[in-house]
Amino acid sequence: MSTETPVSQPLYGLLHTDVEGFDSLAELALDMRSSWNHATDQVWRQLDPDLWDLTQNPWVVLQTVSREKLQGVLADPVFRKNIDYLVQARRDAAQAPAWFQQTHPQSPLTCVAYFSMEFMLSEALPIYSGGLGNVAGDQLKAAGDLGVPVIGIGLLYQQGYFRQLIDQDGTQQAVYPYNDPGQLPITPLRQPDGEWLRLQLDLPGHPIWLRAWQVQVGRVKLYLLDSNDAANYPPYRGITSELYGGAPDLRLMQELVLGIGGWRLLAALGIEPEVCHLNEGHAALAVLERARSFMQATGKSFEAALAVTRAGNLFTTHTAVAAGFDRFPPNLIEHCLGGYARNQLGIALDDLLALGRRDPHDAAEPFNMAYLAIRGSGSVNGVSRLHGEVSRHLFAPLFPRWPADEVPVAHVTNGVHMPTWDSAAADDLWTQACGKDRWLGTTEAHEPHIRALSDTSLWQLRTTARKSLVEYAREHLSRQLAASGEAVDGTKQLFDPDTLTLGFARRFATYKRPNLLLHDPGRLLRLLTNPQRPVQLIMAGKAHPADLAGQALIQQWMQFIQRPEVRPHVIFLGDYDMHMGEHLVQGVDVWLNTPRRPWEASGTSGMKALVNGGINLSELDGWWAEAYAPDVGWALGDGQEHGDDPAWDAAEAEALYDLLERDIVPEFYTRNEQGIPAAWVNRMRESMAQLTPRFSTNRAVREYTEQHYLPAASSYRKRASDKGAIGVQIVDWRHALDQKWTALRFGEVKAKTDGGQHEFEAQVYLDTLDPGAVRVELYANGVNGSAPERVAMQRERQLVGAISGYAYHAQVSATRPATDYTARVIPHRDGVAVPLEEAHILWQR
Repeated sequence: MSTETPVSQPLYGLLHTDVEGFDSLAELALDMRSSWNHATDQVWRQLDPDLWDLTQNPWVVLQTVSREKLQGVLADPVFRKNIDYLVQARRDAAQAPAWFQQTHPQSPLTCVAYFSMEFMLSEALPIYSGGLGNVAGDQLKAAGDLGVPVIGIGLLYQQGYFRQLIDQDGTQQAVYPYNDPGQLPITPLRQPDGEWLRLQLDLPGHPIWLRAWQVQVGRVKLYLLDSNDAANYPPYRGITSELYGGAPDLRLMQELVLGIGGWRLLAALGIEPEVCHLNEGHAALAVLERARSFMQATGKSFEAALAVTRAGNLFTTHTAVAAGFDRFPPNLIEHCLGGYARNQLGIALDDLLALGRRDPHDAAEPFNMAYLAIRGSGSVNGVSRLHGEVSRHLFAPLFPRWPADEVPVAHVTNGVHMPTWDSAAADDLWTQACGKDRWLGTTEAHEPHIRALSDTSLWQLRTTARKSLVEYAREHLSRQLAASGEAVDGTKQLFDPDTLTLGFARRFATYKRPNLLLHDPGRLLRLLTNPQRPVQLIMAGKAHPADLAGQALIQQWMQFIQRPEVRPHVIFLGDYDMHMGEHLVQGVDVWLNTPRRPWEASGTSGMKALVNGGINLSELDGWWAEAYAPDVGWALGDGQEHGDDPAWDAAEAEALYDLLERDIVPEFYTRNEQGIPAAWVNRMRESMAQLTPRFSTNRAVREYTEQHYLPAASSYRKRASDKGAIGVQIVDWRHALDQKWTALRFGEVKAKTDGGQHEFEAQVYLDTLDPGAVRVELYANGVNGSAPERVAMQRERQLVGAISGYAYHAQVSATRPATDYTARVIPHRDGVAVPLEEAHILWQR
């Protein structure tokens, strides 16, 4: 293989590469920035308006257009001048110093490798399912906007996630169209001599070849691997066929390709990231391959290499229930990774399995990818404040005897990439108020500018958006009915652009309760058909092909909609995808979300409505639990957990009807003398002003950068220096703790109160353990939701007649009873995260 850096080269096939100006068009068409920047939309519309409207894929348009058409438009001086301007603007944007370069000019961070099973960037590249891909794609875009040096690592699926058809019985049908790589805005990575960059992974029985592709996403890149290589054993060619499809062995193979193959791709490209960001546990195997590569470079053991490299790994969990974690049978791990463990990591199979188990001695326990990610990372976070709390309880078994508040899971609440999801009208309004560069730096100043917008301009935004959504819904429904053989008569008159429009669009799963509104069909129908204050409802969403219960929920809605008295007021739009999602979040007045708390880790769909003036009506779960205030939207539920209690579901359904009937519908239809619903517009204004900047990926990526990426880069660089000598020291420290911890004990612990202070003294016996290897402290639970109180105790003297016995002292305020405090011993070493990297703990009895 050539030692020169591989490059990305377009897969032009028989395209008209000899047409002067074609390369400039190709440069624009292959940059996904056009999917949210929209500066080039008119170029593709001019080449083929019908195909552009159908696909929103510049690369398809460019490949499909005739040679004569290309030559004709490129011969037009005005068209050519515009292309030259757009190309130069693209290059200037990619080179200009951004927020990161301006704010952190001497940063130790040069590269973050962001691993994810899916990325939602554009409908032109359908390699996503839903929320996880949405987060990955939006964060990648925002990283580029802000100049954060991130690259994405994912998989190129030949079929991706299924496409949905709804038949005449209301039953979901799954179809899997083929993603022709030549029609996707991607380019193969090739060696300088033209050879395609291919990686070989050794698996039991057959090697597997992986092809590498590049996607340009503004100023950042996404690299994709696929197994559909002609040299592969036929079953292996299908590893990257479906997203979230197949049996556990296929799923494990996909995760092996993503984690191990992804890290090897970085090595082949000469990229050495300081930080590896694992977006869910699917990519956890990257921590093993990263450690292996460090072993190979330094000669260190796997244990020492993992101690070094984990400092640069960040694990983001999106799962709110234990059943959601990927688990694999031990025999499957042995089959796929046993040889890798023995021959390349230099560890026994049991040592590998222990990394993915709660109890390393339980031979029957499955291998949990989230556990591996935790044990291979230097920090862990959930995706909302509430999800952080939920995750601490989910992962508590890995940290026995530690209080739940101290289980090492922080949170960075998700955001969405506002330029992707705003309508043209919303973009104009925000530009007028906050400037065209509003999402390229800090956003704290936007709130007063949005508050200054007039009622007239805000209401005009909603009126225009609702009209556009109604037109889109009519057109989509016509195509949908025609495809299923149903009559399309009347669809052009469905819905009213002046009627309050509610939207519900997401994956159909039982915990999301998409049928909560159907609890009382008669009451819902009365709400919809009120002649003075009518309401219309747009539903959309897919159920996983294996989720029969979710499919049954879709069918219930379809049966309800097919009633003649319902049809004018409710529609279900089939094949929910990113393109449809854009129309919905831009056009609805109220975005509905009804999950069972706390099973929605974050949710992002409602965030997309914010920039467009849509208002949220949601369960107090995920992001809405921290976003809700009475002046920005409406809340469902009491902020407590009730499980899947049918009685509580019924109570919340009644509360939902009450909210709509008593508050939401009247507020929308109560108009002033100008015909504007003043109270509604005030709520809309506050939602836009307060929440849009706060729940943008601009804020989320800045938090990831400053709270995680920069500290992780510094920590990794420190540990990696001197060929990982610190890693060896950390391993020795941990071994000493393992060997000697059971001999540690407390002697007498005394407390006295003197004035306004409690004086504590604790006698601690450390056997032969170095006192510097531990920390003795007082601990008290937090009060009224506050953080726990931790006070370090100082070693004052050695106990008489005790070789390793010491007296420790601390003083605390007497505002709390002395009995609130308990002494404890925990591991301590500078630069090591406790309890994430070492979870021993000894409590005063």
